[in-house]
Amino acid sequence: MKTAHTPPLLRRLLPFLAIIFMTGMTGGCISAGSAQQTSIPASGIITVAVDVTKNRRAINPMIYGAAYAEDAAIKDLRLPNHRLGGNNTSRYNWRENADNRGNDWFFQSIGDKSAVPGERVDTFIRRSRQNGAEPMVTIPIIGHVAKLGPDRGKLWSYSVAKYGAQQKTDEYNKDSGNGTKSDGKPVTGNSPLDANIVADALYQKPWLQNIVKVNGAANRKGLRYYVLDNEPGIWHSTHRDVHPVGAKMDEVRDKSVAMAAMIKSVDPSAQVLGPEEWGWTGYMYSGFDSQWGGSHGWLMLPDKLAHGNKEFVAWYLEAMKAAEARTGERLLDVFTLHIYPQGGEFSSNVSEAMQEKRNRSTRSLFDPTYKDETWINDTVRLLPRMKDWVRDNYPGTQTGITEYNWGAEKHINGATAQADIYGIFGREGLDVGSRWTTPPTDSPTYNAMKLFRNYDGKGAGFGETSVAASASAPYEAVTAYAAERKDGTITVLVVSKGVAEKPTTRQVSLKIAGKAVGAKAQVWQIGSADGGAIRQKATVDIPAGSTTLSLPSPSVTLLIVPAAK
Repeated sequence: MKTAHTPPLLRRLLPFLAIIFMTGMTGGCISAGSAQQTSIPASGIITVAVDVTKNRRAINPMIYGAAYAEDAAIKDLRLPNHRLGGNNTSRYNWRENADNRGNDWFFQSIGDKSAVPGERVDTFIRRSRQNGAEPMVTIPIIGHVAKLGPDRGKLWSYSVAKYGAQQKTDEYNKDSGNGTKSDGKPVTGNSPLDANIVADALYQKPWLQNIVKVNGAANRKGLRYYVLDNEPGIWHSTHRDVHPVGAKMDEVRDKSVAMAAMIKSVDPSAQVLGPEEWGWTGYMYSGFDSQWGGSHGWLMLPDKLAHGNKEFVAWYLEAMKAAEARTGERLLDVFTLHIYPQGGEFSSNVSEAMQEKRNRSTRSLFDPTYKDETWINDTVRLLPRMKDWVRDNYPGTQTGITEYNWGAEKHINGATAQADIYGIFGREGLDVGSRWTTPPTDSPTYNAMKLFRNYDGKGAGFGETSVAASASAPYEAVTAYAAERKDGTITVLVVSKGVAEKPTTRQVSLKIAGKAVGAKAQVWQIGSADGGAIRQKATVDIPAGSTTLSLPSPSVTLLIVPAAK
């Protein structure tokens, strides 16, 4: 299946936005890179302490999902959810079985091979289900979807013949421009109907009715997760041919409520996810204010001021709660956001400096002492922050991260970052997670995912209940996560980080408290050797729950510690 989701320019080139957060939003947090543990103990031995009685929290298996996986990978990784998303899905036209690629590819409307209405989604649902995953499907709410030409031919929004010369054109179609004039200014006044049609909730209703007819209702193994579009805070960039003015708060609310109400009318057992915002600026501001700030400065943001000066996603949650009060029905089940690190980590860059940055920047997911080192320049602590937003504005709503990626998929540095992310998701109580996208099979990052889900190829993985785990080392050196399985087995994951080109060995003293365990433990590991493959190491003695390990750095090590007999 063709997909198009090149990260929007705003994700990578927004350093000018630092001014937003340097004028009253930074607070009194500790400087970047700081942590409670600042150095490895003088003895050189790092203690990993696990206490089975503390910080117990059920791990929702839905955190281990991914997007666009092949059938074999869905099975091998035991993906609990499988997402159909990205920029192109904002303008999927189910009647034409086509989408518009927006800014990712010259704003072209392109049809799938099949002309059967909704075939793309029906196939996605079927194969996800057949391979054991819950499908997650993006439902457009932007207001326009793709239109095809005669014989399912491509159409495009910025014709050179119609709108003049442009900076770039499709090398295979010189009339299809990128919507930017030769002088660098955007093409304005184009017709959204050149390559698109108007589509609202009523247009989508027959599609959803057919989804239920073909696949069954959500509570009967049909489509469970309906995702409300994709990153509305940057529609004015990724989809500027149909939405050149940034979306205001009221627009996103109204379109979300209308589509969610329609979804629930068709399938009351469905789960609705939103608002799917792209990143820090999208969390705080509407698309209208983001666009306004870039042109007029950030001191007076009109949309935010008109809505009680409230952060966008907090206001969105409050608005969806109000909608429930009016309708008597919950219209938002999972509060979902995206996150991409802004320091260049989402790339194949594995320079020494970038490896070190990846080793610490996943702290933005949870750490109140870590100030993001990029233009964000603030404490993100995203997962606790999301729970705070829910607590204050719409209690009872689940939380999800439906797009994230820390890069370096084919390198051990990407594997250690992914291991941290999975560990953090479970420990912090996230409800739904879906990675963008699925790494290449048997790459180090793929195997880091597999270590949690199917390390032995027989379905064994990390435990179902998170328990307390800590490491007496800086976060960028060693992290630890632990869980208990239903059968009483304790699983301990130790991430020993570093720079691959400067390998070392770390001495780790593991101590498990709060439960009697067996005398021996299995050891499974991913290291730089063997291309980041999962290898079972020699069983270790663990008398009274204690053992000492020599761990290569960088590596990810999973210990399987059975309960005492």
